[in-house]
Amino acid sequence: MSKALTIIKPRPKWHLIDFSEIWKFRELFYIFTWRDLKVRYKQTALGFLWAIFQPLSQTFIFTIFFGNLAKIPSGELPYPLFVLIGLVFWTFFAGALTNASNSLVTNEAIIRKIYFPRLILPLSSILTSFVDFTITSILLLGFLIYYGFSPSLNVLWIVPLGILISSLAAAGGGFFLSAINIKYRDVRVILPFFIQTLIFLSPVIYPTNIVRPSNRILMALNPMTGVIEAARSAISGTGVINWETFGISALAAIFIFLVGLYYFKATERFFADIV
Repeated sequence: MSKALTIIKPRPKWHLIDFSEIWKFRELFYIFTWRDLKVRYKQTALGFLWAIFQPLSQTFIFTIFFGNLAKIPSGELPYPLFVLIGLVFWTFFAGALTNASNSLVTNEAIIRKIYFPRLILPLSSILTSFVDFTITSILLLGFLIYYGFSPSLNVLWIVPLGILISSLAAAGGGFFLSAINIKYRDVRVILPFFIQTLIFLSPVIYPTNIVRPSNRILMALNPMTGVIEAARSAISGTGVINWETFGISALAAIFIFLVGLYYFKATERFFADIV
């Protein structure tokens, strides 16, 4: 009686995502996400409140130094609300990028033992960060009520689109850095410095209208620039969305995603050997 033989071999580099295969391993995707959530908040006194503490403390510090002392303008928004809107999206992006970049290294044991789509690891890390985003959005809602601002109808599609753009940028960067992190563990050292620097290159603590017009296009290449600026206009119900900046940021996020995904798939066959 003949037995079925299953051969696992690398796919062509141009075949970037096998959605049917990821769907087949969807339960593993859920398990990784739930495990990361439990590990993050296990044996902590505040639990999920830590997701609120980080943007709240940063809002307080930035308001004192940049709002009160440096007198950075915030348009029609109170500076604390101005900063918090930026931090809600920035914290999601930074957390997703960090977790995705370290996802392969932290799961090296399971990578060596069994086969599954490696893309599940960085993607599940991004979903974990989305839980934190949901929690911080509740904090943002409280600020909006306190300051008496009502979101415009644009929020119904700007916020989901902003989440998508942020996720694409974080996923692309996470794919690329996680693949490099497998071989060169310097990524874990450099990444916090990179994210700390990038926050000052994003309009989290300042509006883009204080930047010289010649540099605004360059800033728009940072995907979070368009996301944060558009989110402020839609969530606060003030201002007009700069579609040029938003469009450039969206295209930049797509480019980062495709480049990161291509590099990840091109090097995936070596992960189990060198991790």
